[in-house]
Order: sequence, then C-alpha cells, then structure tokens
Amino acid sequence: MSTAVVTRPETAGLLTRVRGLRHTSPGRLKLLLATLLTLGLLAGLVAAVAGQSARAGTHDLGGRAQPLLIEAETIYSALADADTTAAQGFLEGGLEPATLTERYDDDLQRASTALTSAARRTPAEGAAADAVRTLSAGLAEYSALVATARANNRQGLPVGASYLSEASNLNRETLQPQARALFRTAQGEVGDGYGAAGAAGWMSLLLLLLAGLLVALLLTQRYLSRHTHRTFNVPLVAATVVTLGLTVGALAVVVNQQNHLGLAEQEGSGPVASIAESRILALQARGDEALTLAARGSGAAYESDFDAVTSRLTAGGGPLVNEYARLDPQLGTLMGRAANSYRAYVATHDQVRAFDDNGEYDRAVDLAIAPTTTQTFESLRSDLNFALEDRKAFFNDQIGQAAGGLGPLTVLGPLLALLIAGLAYVGLRARLEEYR
Repeated sequence: MSTAVVTRPETAGLLTRVRGLRHTSPGRLKLLLATLLTLGLLAGLVAAVAGQSARAGTHDLGGRAQPLLIEAETIYSALADADTTAAQGFLEGGLEPATLTERYDDDLQRASTALTSAARRTPAEGAAADAVRTLSAGLAEYSALVATARANNRQGLPVGASYLSEASNLNRETLQPQARALFRTAQGEVGDGYGAAGAAGWMSLLLLLLAGLLVALLLTQRYLSRHTHRTFNVPLVAATVVTLGLTVGALAVVVNQQNHLGLAEQEGSGPVASIAESRILALQARGDEALTLAARGSGAAYESDFDAVTSRLTAGGGPLVNEYARLDPQLGTLMGRAANSYRAYVATHDQVRAFDDNGEYDRAVDLAIAPTTTQTFESLRSDLNFALEDRKAFFNDQIGQAAGGLGPLTVLGPLLALLIAGLAYVGLRARLEEYR
C-alpha cells in the first residue's frame, strides 16, 4: 500500500514560482539577491550569538568556576593546616605559643571566609551545595572540640588527647573529604567551562556562513560580469571586501581565543590544581607527624598515612615533582626548591621517628617542633604559595586575553553583516532596475 505525499496548494505554488525564477535573467538576479541577503543576515545573527556565548562562557570560567576552585582549595588547605597547627600546639604542652594560636585562628578564619564566598558561587542544590552545608555545620563543631582539647591540655589532663583525636578525625574524615569533593566539583566545572568559553559550535557555524557568503558574492560578481559586460559592480566589490575583512577578523578572534584558552588550561588551571594538591598533601603529612606523637604510641595509622602521602607527593609524575620547568623555568625553580625542602623535612621526620621508636619521646617532640624543622617546612609552604599565586596570575592573564575581540565581534559582526546585506541589495537592485 503506497502513501501519497500531499503538498498544500500555496506551498506548491511558491515552489513553482521559485523554480521559475531560474529561467529568466531578472529571476536569477532575484535568487542571487535572496541568497546574499539570507547569508548576510544569518551571519550577523550568528556573530552576535557566537560572540555573546563565548563571552558568557569565558566570564563564567574566569569569574566563577576558577575562583570556586581556588576557594575550595583554600578551604581544604586551611582545614589541613588547622589540624596540623592544633596538633603542634598540643605537643608544646600547657599554654600554646601565641604564634600557633594566631595561626590556628587565621586558618579557621580563612576557611570560613572562603566557604562563604564558595556558597555564593554554587547552586542551591547539588553535590557542591551539600558539601558547603556540611562544612558550615562541621566547622563550628571542630572548633569546639579543639577548644576543649586545649583546655584539658593546659590543665595537664590526659583526656585532652582524646578530644584532639576526635577533632582531628572530624577534620580528616568529614570536613576535608567534603572540601575535596567541592574541589573536585570545581575542577569539573573548570573543565566544562573551557568548552563553554570556546563556543566551538557557534564559532564554526559563523566561519562557515562567512565563507559561504564570500563564495556567493564572488560567484554573483562573476555572473554579472559575464551577463552584463560590466567588469566590476562597486557595491558588490565593497560587500566582498567587508566580508573578507569580517571573515579574517572572526578567524583571528577564534584563533586568539582558542590559543589563550589552551594556555590557560595547560599552564594555568592545570598546574593550579596540581600545586594545590601538593600544598594540601604536605600539610597533611605535617599533621600526621604531630598527631602520631600526640597519640603516644597509638598513632600507627597517622604514620602510615604520612608514608602514603609522601609516596604520592614524590613518586614519578606526582604533584610535587611534575615537569613544571617545561611550562616555565621560574615555576620549575620554585617547585624544584619545594621538592628539595620536602625531602629535607622527610629526612628530619625519619630522625623524629627513630627517637620516638627508641623511647626518646621528649627528644622526638623537641626535634619535630624545633625552629630548624619548622623553617624547612615553612620554606616548602612559601615556595608552594608563590608557585600557586604565579599560576593563578597566569590563568587570569590568559583568560583576559582570550576575551579580547569577543566584544567587538558581538557588536561589529551584526553591524557589518547588515552593511554587507545593504551593499548587496544596492548592487543587485541597480541591475534589476534595468529590466523594468
């Protein structure tokens, strides 16, 4: 059984009239004019959409996704450092040194400030929102447990160690995993943000339309030259020049944007994530050492974690020993120095463990909190901080340059497309008038 395709009479009539235009010179000119106007107007519309889409994506990448990644890392590292600082203060016994107290308070303040900022950059629902809520509630509980541990430690009560252990477990098993989840979510959003910022689909369509418009203009002029014995049609020549300029300009914007987005990803946000991981793991290792000593013989789990963290940091391709020099010699120098500082710190840690394992607990504590040990670790932290700030600045610079040209494309693209359509209309309308 066959099914007949029914064509509406008005549609059939329109198609017949369009096909009929091909058989007369004025009809062919009308078809050429319609083609040029359609391509010109579409190119203008797509230029506006492509430029706006790329601008919005680039703005979101630089103004929300990447800052969220930095804030998540700040929360993570501040929690890790607070855990380390609280444990070191506990080792001092009695009243903690003012420097450690100030540092601990500063860590909690940094975590709280970054958490507030991150909350503004996350949607109301989803994994990121859940992580923010858990961190907000847990931060106050953690602070209360540490305060209780300190109060008992000042009085020489052994129960203080239990409160410190409970606080550390809350930090490590609940707060830090939630901060890590927020960090991973932000990493995913940064990765997706590069695709949105590139607006590859719209940009490709724009270049395709401009190429089609350029070809149509050239073919139209060739047709007029052969059939009207006029070598040049000035309005169409002008339209061709404008189209060529717009095409070259759009291509330059696309190439510039893709180049800077690629650099921002490979040498900006990529190293930022790796350096941030190095800082977090190094702080975790420092905390493991202090908590092992504070546990007085029952801290085997912390020592195992120290070994695991050190393996992750210093293994081939690890975040501390990546090929940073390949990206930037200065960055390579900073990270190489940081790696050497960590190795020196691990060597000192081995001595701490040797003292503790031999029953020389006081000597182990003295070495763990000695000025030289602290200075070695602070050198590591300082180099990592400088490296992180360097890559953040590089990312921001590249994102700013990637956005260059998108504004003019969004505004000038449609205006130039209208000019091209107008010139095409003037050029072909003059030839149509000759047939009246």
